[in-house]
Amino acid sequence: MSKKQEYKQTILIADDSEMNRAILTDMLEDEYIILEAEDGVEAVSILQKHENEISAVLLDIVMPNMDGFGVLKIMNQQRWIEDIPVIMISSESGASQVERAYALGIADFINRPFNMAIVHRRLVNTMLLYAKQKKLAALVAEQVYENEKQSAMMIDILSHIVEFRNGESALHVVHVHTLTELMLSHLIQLTDRYPLTQADISMISRASALHDIGKISIPSEILNKPGRLTFEEFAAMKTHTTIGAEMLKELTAYQNEPLVKTAHDICRWHHERYDGHGYPDGLKGDEIPISAQIVALADVYDALTSERVYKKAYSHDVAIHMILNGECGTFNPLLMQCLEAIADVIEEEFKNKTSTSPSQPKRINEAMLDGYALPASGNTLQLMEYERMKYAFFSSRSNAVHFEYTFSPAMLMLRDWLDDKLGLPEIVMNPLEDKDLLAILGQEALTGLEEALKATTSEQPIAEYDCIAHIKGQDLHIQFICQTTWSSEETPQCTGAIGKAMRYRPAAAS
Repeated sequence: MSKKQEYKQTILIADDSEMNRAILTDMLEDEYIILEAEDGVEAVSILQKHENEISAVLLDIVMPNMDGFGVLKIMNQQRWIEDIPVIMISSESGASQVERAYALGIADFINRPFNMAIVHRRLVNTMLLYAKQKKLAALVAEQVYENEKQSAMMIDILSHIVEFRNGESALHVVHVHTLTELMLSHLIQLTDRYPLTQADISMISRASALHDIGKISIPSEILNKPGRLTFEEFAAMKTHTTIGAEMLKELTAYQNEPLVKTAHDICRWHHERYDGHGYPDGLKGDEIPISAQIVALADVYDALTSERVYKKAYSHDVAIHMILNGECGTFNPLLMQCLEAIADVIEEEFKNKTSTSPSQPKRINEAMLDGYALPASGNTLQLMEYERMKYAFFSSRSNAVHFEYTFSPAMLMLRDWLDDKLGLPEIVMNPLEDKDLLAILGQEALTGLEEALKATTSEQPIAEYDCIAHIKGQDLHIQFICQTTWSSEETPQCTGAIGKAMRYRPAAAS
């Protein structure tokens, strides 16, 4: 490949007319890499595989299997439309059709028959406009990222100073941060009792690093004593909660900052217990802020699984058992459900924590992302690519099939590194009527899964369903775990689901 070809942008042309595709290809192939799709299903399949490579889409309306409006719906559901401009080229130029196309996010509409020079110029202008928008947004994203990184770095340094003096592992902050984030993410799926946004989860996880800053005032002979503390020594140790809270309270210039308020609550109350038998204030139940409840559980887990001057480390399984068995105090029953549900995830995540930094910020400021996804800057793109690679690695080695399902159009999308497990294509249109899928699951199982999805709500979006499937000549037990997706309207509508089918094992012979 020549250097000139290496930097060509990629255009997807989706049109059922071979002649129309040939005309557009002849016009554009000297400047761009051209991908072609002869119907909407093929267009979506190409977008799924090459979403990070495609710079623009030239889209027809009338196509078999899935029309252009169906493609636009999927592009909106997958949020591809935010980064990939679509120019619709069609002879269907009625006002209602054009208005519908713009409502679905197209950048431009060109009537057919078209002037090739006009198509070329409008394509170039559209791509230049998107490029400028991306560049501006990337600059903003980079600035936000750098600010968040600097803030995170200062918090990490302070927390590690405390740990260094305390003789604890430098990974303690990492583990508490990680477990706090995992627990909170699962909690909002389990219940709507605690209305937390992704921004709240990020902030609480970050503030968790400061939970023990009060220990900086505790004498080192108490902090690092290898044996049991005396009554007086334990009384002194317990003051780290109130001292840490007071240190933050004295930051008068930042008292209205949510991070400082959250860190204060965590410092003061992360040793409270749900039954009121904790300290320093004997708070009970949800008198304890959920941020402090979560960090309390994370702190106990890491204390159990870490070696300290006064104890050996317990294994992950023993630590989970001790907590669930009530041997470490009483915790919120909902948090115990979360801990039990993600126990395997926690063990796997901690095995892969080799860095002593809790985390580089994974998200750009959520307020900026509300309703508009910023294109990734170099640093954020690298983080996103790492997360994608990690997800692909674990998924490809798990005994599961990951999928996405949309109601309108009715379409099942399988991850391309997993579809071979079922012997199905990457995209299955009208899956409830597909003979190959029916041969695997059967009508009863498909109907049961559909009913389980219909029983969910936007507040309780998780659905689980067990059945027996016939896969490659073998009857296997399957568990489906799904999360339904919902529109952002005032009255949310279910738009589909994401999920995985797992627990492959032979069904017992009848």
